[in-house]
Amino acid sequence: MAFIPMIHEEEAQGDLRFLYGQIAGNRGGVADVLKIHSLLPETMQAHFDLYKTIMFGLRRTGLSRRLLEMIGVVVSSCNECRYCVEHHSQPLRAMGLTERTIEALRHCRWEDMGELPVKERLVLRHAVKITREPASISATDIEELREAGYSDEQILHLTLVASYFNFVNRNVMALGVQLEEGFEKTCR
Repeated sequence: MAFIPMIHEEEAQGDLRFLYGQIAGNRGGVADVLKIHSLLPETMQAHFDLYKTIMFGLRRTGLSRRLLEMIGVVVSSCNECRYCVEHHSQPLRAMGLTERTIEALRHCRWEDMGELPVKERLVLRHAVKITREPASISATDIEELREAGYSDEQILHLTLVASYFNFVNRNVMALGVQLEEGFEKTCR
C-alpha cells in the first residue's frame, strides 16, 4: 500500500475517470506508478504523456525499444527501485533477451552482459553515470558516445530516458508505490 491514497478506477469521477479510461484503453489497465498521481490528475496526464513520448514517440532517433527498456532497468537498479526494475524487465523477456542478461542488467554486472553489443553497454554505463554521478559528466563522455556512432539527437534521447527513470524511481520510492498484486506471477 502506498504512503498516500490512490483513487482506484471504480471510485474515479470526472476528469480522472476520463483519464483512467484513456490510459486503460491504451494499456489494458492503469499501473500504480500512474495511479499515485490520482490526487493531481494533471500530473498523471503529464507523466503519461512524457512516458509515451520518450519511450514510444521518438522512433526517428533510431534507438531501439530494447535499449530504452535496458536503460530503465539499469537506472532503476542503481536506485534500488524494485517496482520499475520488475516492470521494465518484463518487456525485455518478451523481446527475447536471455535471463542471464536480464539478471546482469538488474544487478549492473557488466561482466555478464556479453551478449550485448559494446555500443549498447557504453550507453548503459552512461545511464548509470547520469544516475550516480551526474555532475561528473563532461564533454568527453558525450564525445565517447559520438565516437561510438550515436548522434546528438540520440544522445539527447538516451539522456531523457535515463533522467525520466530517475524521476519515476524517486516518485515510486518516496510515495511507497508497491508492485501491483499478482504482477510477479505474470512476469515469468
